[in-house]
Amino acid sequence: MDKYLIVGLGNPGDEYAETRHNTGYMILDAFAKVSNIVFEDKRYGYVAETSLKGRKVFLLKPTTFMNLSGNAVRYWLNKENIDQKRLLVISDDVALPLGDFRLKANGSNGGHNGLGHIQQLIGQDYPRLRMGIGNDYPHGGQIDWVLGRYSEEEKEVLKPRFDLVVEIIKSFVLAGIDITMNQYNKFGRIKACQKPQE
Repeated sequence: MDKYLIVGLGNPGDEYAETRHNTGYMILDAFAKVSNIVFEDKRYGYVAETSLKGRKVFLLKPTTFMNLSGNAVRYWLNKENIDQKRLLVISDDVALPLGDFRLKANGSNGGHNGLGHIQQLIGQDYPRLRMGIGNDYPHGGQIDWVLGRYSEEEKEVLKPRFDLVVEIIKSFVLAGIDITMNQYNKFGRIKACQKPQE
């Protein structure tokens, strides 16, 4: 059976719940909810399992803290003998406006600590999806911004985007990264999907 590892980056603990840096966790929670599966506390992370048309899918929310995310990713890839081309890592990105996303087959870490540590341990040749959290913070305020919680208004903006990423994850598993990028990256800019506000 083909196996896939879907990783949502974040930090464990109530103090980090629903913060911008935990966007990866939140997306996997959305996926688990519609899939009727629950996470279990396992080695290096919260793990849930499901299957899609005969393919085994592992969802992983690392509990290593962001800066050591690679430890969890490498462990679960090795434990389940999953090819890293069948790994999809979901992270937050301050360089993208809130709700915009980019799906790529590989690339640099873009200054993201979690992606940076994963790159140190397994290289940069793995698919990733970056979800924009915006950057409406003063000079020197990035840490407070990424560790700050989403407002209710922001969550309303993100909910349909998270739903879309759930579909992207399914497409990644069933159709592969190239077809999924071609099909979904055109929806990556939220403004292109919305009618202008009055």
